[in-house]
Amino acid sequence: MVVLRRCRDDEQERILAIINAAAEVYRGSIPADCWHEPYMPHAELEGEIRSGVDFWGYEQQGRLIGVMGIQPVSDVDLIRHAYVMPGLQRHGVGAALMAKLRALSRRRMLVGTWAAATWAIRFYERQGFSLVNPAETRVLLTTYWNIPEKQLSASVVLSSSWNS
Repeated sequence: MVVLRRCRDDEQERILAIINAAAEVYRGSIPADCWHEPYMPHAELEGEIRSGVDFWGYEQQGRLIGVMGIQPVSDVDLIRHAYVMPGLQRHGVGAALMAKLRALSRRRMLVGTWAAATWAIRFYERQGFSLVNPAETRVLLTTYWNIPEKQLSASVVLSSSWNS
């Protein structure tokens, strides 16, 4: 049985396990000084939750196998930390989570990802997002995210084509 639900506070270790296992695909595709072990440490997850990221999970047969966050910032909702356990990807988990978060939002949605992560960009495009032009990308990244300069230059933003 599949359940889409808000993640619980006691699931932080499982959320981290999913994020860190799935993030391995970025190794070698992003600037080396932006990669660290683990990709997301526990303190960073706690900070994301404190800053308003609401994690939703895809539970299959009682086990959380995918997570995706939504974070209201000013006049938009950001999609944050979308990850599915390796080996379980490309089976509709991410699409189901995106549909759930999309149903929760009535505002423009933005998602940022690494420019080299062409697989992630294609996924978001299939979910109805469109790449933003480079000039607007920088404005959006500095307005809605708090990321280092190195990450700014290596990132793209996609915008929803609904609720805008």
